[in-house]
Amino acid sequence: MSTENKSTITVESTIHAPVEKVWEYWTAPEHITQWCFATPEWHAPEAQNDVRTGGKFNTTMAARDGSFSFDFGGVYTDVKEHELIEYALADNRKVRITFSAEGNNTKVVETFDPEDTNPLEMQRGGWQAILDNFRKYTEAN
Repeated sequence: MSTENKSTITVESTIHAPVEKVWEYWTAPEHITQWCFATPEWHAPEAQNDVRTGGKFNTTMAARDGSFSFDFGGVYTDVKEHELIEYALADNRKVRITFSAEGNNTKVVETFDPEDTNPLEMQRGGWQAILDNFRKYTEAN
């Protein structure tokens, strides 16, 4: 069931891996660069992550053809290992990610404030595609 309202968007996925592995693959820069993009035409050539309350993160997302890139980053406002990550993006939008262990599976739910430029469905689709890419990468490794 979605907890979505007009001011936030929620995406979710169940990953067939224990929460400890899911947390590691979500937070370790060497893993982030392997999954943090929505389509095969993109990649994440660089990631930095200080996953603690007050820590900062930054992931460079880039078109593989070199035509465009941008940095996705912010500051963690609350981190509870294997359970919760909350952060504020550079433009002050808020993101909340919960990790729920369900036996050898982990449910990941991301709720975020949308930006004003792109349609909500496009934003939902992009974030869901990245989460699906994370699930595929984590389950395959």
